[in-house]
Formats: sequence, structure tokens, C-alpha cells
Amino acid sequence: MLEISLVQNRDAGPVYRQIAGQIRSAIEAHRLALGERLPTIRDLSERLGVNRDTVALAYDELARDGLVEATVGRGTFVAGGAGARSFEPQLSPLIERLLVLERALPRFGSTDAAVALHSVVPDPRLYPAAAFRKTLNREFQKGGAELLLYGEPQGLLRLRRAVAEHLKGVDLVVSPDELVLCHGASQGIVLALRLFAAPGDVVALEEPTYNHVLAACSGLGFETTAIPMREEGLDLGALERTLARPEVKLLYTIPSFHNPLGITTSLAHRQALLAIAARCGKPVVEDAYEQDLRIDGRPVAPLAALDTTGGVVHLASFSKSLFPGVRVGAMAARGRLVDALLALKQSSDLSDAMPLQAGLAGFLESGDYAKHLARLRRVMRGRRDALLEALAQYLPPGARFARPEGGYQVWVELPDAIDTSELLPDAVAAGVLFAPGAQFHHDRRPSHCLRLSYAMADEAELREGAAVLGEVVTRRGRADGRRAQRVSV
Repeated sequence: MLEISLVQNRDAGPVYRQIAGQIRSAIEAHRLALGERLPTIRDLSERLGVNRDTVALAYDELARDGLVEATVGRGTFVAGGAGARSFEPQLSPLIERLLVLERALPRFGSTDAAVALHSVVPDPRLYPAAAFRKTLNREFQKGGAELLLYGEPQGLLRLRRAVAEHLKGVDLVVSPDELVLCHGASQGIVLALRLFAAPGDVVALEEPTYNHVLAACSGLGFETTAIPMREEGLDLGALERTLARPEVKLLYTIPSFHNPLGITTSLAHRQALLAIAARCGKPVVEDAYEQDLRIDGRPVAPLAALDTTGGVVHLASFSKSLFPGVRVGAMAARGRLVDALLALKQSSDLSDAMPLQAGLAGFLESGDYAKHLARLRRVMRGRRDALLEALAQYLPPGARFARPEGGYQVWVELPDAIDTSELLPDAVAAGVLFAPGAQFHHDRRPSHCLRLSYAMADEAELREGAAVLGEVVTRRGRADGRRAQRVSV
């Protein structure tokens, strides 16, 4: 029987690494035979009195090192024996990199009763499903079978016209011919990055940044270089030094409602950023996926509206402001960049979903989208304020957070001694979910920060979640203090 003993001492390291280390020693000492089946995650977690996610992290680490192999429905085995798989297809190095990133993502386990503060997916209770269904029905009556054929690779012209009209509301003036529609901002990110970089090239990203763009760069074979974020936005001095390097091909940035920081940069900062990019001759990919979600403060013109060089690709999306299932995003660009985006789009897929594009066009034209946004913004303002008030009440001294002007996310800094990846299993067990800061860093290093979202939870749930989180953080701080005291004695 596998014997594991845990030490509740900071010097002993994280619990999941203690588990992984003792299993590794057992394999190397041949106390576990090749092909031997390990205990299930549930059995071992119950035996050790730890969260299932802790055991899952240990097994993931062993799998990355090639010591164990997991087979869905069969279990986890010591690698190389008869109990393991007899054939393992060799994946491309890029896919292996993606798998490493995927394994590093937090595991939430069974979370049905937990307060969801981790996700920036909009609350399904707020989806205008009935109104959108009526619009779809009208569009099918008008369009009939033609909507079920392949459409134009650039996207439905009628929707491009409606999106161009909508973008005037954020001071971005583009023609329908300067828009290429795509499957949400996520596909737009991949296509825009591929415009300027080839495998082996370097992409400049904010630090911290949206975790999906880290995965996208890894899957495309790009290297990344980190530019630190300050309270006012990107460190402009570091930006200029970075973009001056010849191997760096472009900058990806989120100037409004930054994910994960939630900040919005000023007009002066945006102008300075564009001046630096122009001096260095480097293009900019501007991710504006939440630009419709401003809930207070004065709007700031997007980079694409301020750009005079034609070097900015602007990404817009309806996934966060309407609902993810609409799968419609838009890429705005100028000149040859439009032709290049269209060529990339055609090489990626034959067509978008024309029924959804027609439905969204009708929803925009009718004014229903504007009505939905007005309601959504009112609700989000109340939720944001409820979360910030609760955080101020329940988080312990030393915790810091900022007030976002829009979007869905609040970045929280806890006392330095707390690693939020290690804190997450305790929070899950207590009934609250959050996104640990490590997943937004290029190197996944330990972080004392976390991202909270008010997208999915209502005001009462947000207050409850903040209270639970405050208790979990306070309890961890006390435990860390007791450990530190014992060590010093």
C-alpha cells in the first residue's frame, strides 16, 4: 500500500508537491512497480484528508515528468508497465506546450453550490434570450434557406454595416469593408497575431495578461516577452526598449477594462503608446472585447481611433456583452491588413454561422441590443459596487484592490506571504471560486494576487462570496503566522 505522510510546515513545501515527491521516491525505489495502479484521486484525498484538487495537482506533476500515465475510465498507472497504454502517439512540440499550460490551469472540482467569482462569462440570467429568439425567427422568415448556405468569408455585409455603425459609439469610424467578422475575439486574437509573427518570433505582452493569449502564442509557436503593468497602464519605458528589439514583431494590449487588472488607460497614455509603436515600426493588436461594458467614467477613444499609421488591428466581440453562444467578433483594420486578415480567415474556415450573424444584425438594427446594454450596465454597476463594498468589509488589512470603470473583473492583492494558487483549494472547499494570479503570468510564477469577477453572481451572492473569501484569507494568514513563529522559535 502506498504510504504518504504530510508535514504542515512551510519549509516542507506545498502539500501537492509533498505528495508528488513521495510517490516519485516510491517509483524510483521500485516500491511501486511499472504499470501499478495508483489510488484514485478521491481515495487518496480522503485518506490524506486533503482537497481532491491537491491530489490532482500532484498527479499532474508526475505525469508531466513522465512517471505516471492517466487513462480516462481506467485510472492512473506508473508509466512503462503492462497496466499502462501500449501505444502513445507522438504529439507536436507545440501541442505538448499547450498541454503544459492546460495542466497548470486551476481545478475547481464540484462547484455547483459555490459562489462563482472566477469567471468572466456573463450571467445567463441576464441573457435576452426571448428577444433574440424573436429576431432569429424573423430573420429565418426573411432569409429562408439562403441563411443555411456558406456565407461570405468576410462575414455578412449587413452585419458589418451594423457593427460599423455601432463602433461609432466608441469613436471608432470604419467602413464595412474595413471589418472582417470572426468567431468571437478568441479567433480574432489568433488571426491578428498570425498577421505579423511566424513561429519563433517574439510577441510583446502585458504582465500580467489575459491567459488565453498566452495559450494562443504557445500554440502558434511564438515566444513572448513581458512588459510590466503599472497603475496607469503599460510601463512606457519598458515598452520602448522591448519594441526596439528586432525579434519582437508586435504588441498585444488591452487598454480598456484590462484582463485581469480591470484598469483603463488614459488618453495621454494611449497617445504615448502609439507614438512609441510608430517610432519602433511595430504594429499593435488592441483587444477591446469588453468595450461595450463601461458602467461609469468618461469613455476613452480606442487605440484604433487614435492611430494615424494604419498599424492597429482592433478586436471587438459580443460574447461578453450579449452571450458567448452568439460567437461573433469583428476585426477592424486598414489597407493590406484587411486583405491579409481575410486570406487568413479563409484558410481557417469556409464561413461563419450565417443564421447567428443575421440574427445579430437584426438585434443591432432594431435597438434591442442597445436596450439590453442599458439594463446590463445598470445591473453590473450594482454588482461591482456590492463586491467592492464587501471586499472592503471582509478582506483583512493589507489587501488592496482598485475600482474598475467597466468590464467584469477586479484585481485583488493579498499580503505577500499568501500564494493564491495554494489558497484556491481552501476557497473551493469553503464555497467560493476565484482565478489565482499565477495563471495570468507568463512564467506561471506564484502570485499573491487573484482576479474576482462580478459577471456570474448577483449582489447577495457577491457579498456572501466576499465574506467567505475574507474568512479563508484570514485563516490562511493566521496559519502562516503560526508557522513562521514556530520556525523563528
